[in-house]
Amino acid sequence: MLDDVEQKILEVMLQDARISLKDLAARVGMSSPSVSERLRRLEERRVIRGYTVEIDPKALGYQLQAIVRIRPLPGQLQVVQKLIENTPEFGECDKVTGEDCYIARLFVRSIEQLDQVLDRIVDKAETHTAIVKMQPIRRRAPPLRLG
Repeated sequence: MLDDVEQKILEVMLQDARISLKDLAARVGMSSPSVSERLRRLEERRVIRGYTVEIDPKALGYQLQAIVRIRPLPGQLQVVQKLIENTPEFGECDKVTGEDCYIARLFVRSIEQLDQVLDRIVDKAETHTAIVKMQPIRRRAPPLRLG
């Protein structure tokens, strides 16, 4: 559980992870050393796992995103997982319950590139692909406050 100060620190940092310690301290009404200690404890508890950069795939020429449901053929689970892990076009992947084993997001420059990526696993898994038209909710943190 988070206390009120930790929630406020995280709320501010979710808006601007590059905020200076001095400005963060001012926003939460504490001294810089106190906020620094709170951040250290949040990191130790793995509430904060890292500080990242968000890159716009389109700025790098990736005009298409696809969501791919992947069901490995019998005996191919580990092979398929390694293929996914070693294919840089897969931006994220979740191992899930249900009929499919994996749901992954692909970043590709063209339909041809999408076909090339999927061709690498077609003999090891069944795939079902949907092209992303829009992403109304980008990946976001879970609610910080209960209720």
